[in-house]
Amino acid sequence: MLTWEEVFTVQVKIDKSAELQNSDGDTVIMISFTGQVKGDLFQGEVLDGGVDTQIISKSGSHSLSARYMLHGKDYTGETCQIYIENNGNFHKNEKEALFRTYPKLITNSKALSYFNEELFVAEGFPTETGVDIKIYRWV
Repeated sequence: MLTWEEVFTVQVKIDKSAELQNSDGDTVIMISFTGQVKGDLFQGEVLDGGVDTQIISKSGSHSLSARYMLHGKDYTGETCQIYIENNGNFHKNEKEALFRTYPKLITNSKALSYFNEELFVAEGFPTETGVDIKIYRWV
């Protein structure tokens, strides 16, 4: 049986967006964002430059691919960075979460170096200023 442990929550604050409307095909939305990160293993901030690219097809499928860098401190108090590449899909039938993704994490934290090889999943939940992304690891 799979067991998932929450790693941290990325509290995304949406900045601005650019949209390409396409009546004959896919529509693309690029959303820039910043934010804060809260968790027992890591706390910090989302650095400028985070972007979420969403593609909405004519058939209604809706995918996302976000890339962003975190800066903060791991649970030992050491300053570190975490890069996240987060790919997934929106689910129309999902009752609570807006989307589910499969993030890849890369860090220079010695204490969290196992993140570089772990399997993660994430869910996004709407907030007043953006979205909370809860990232879980398989244990």
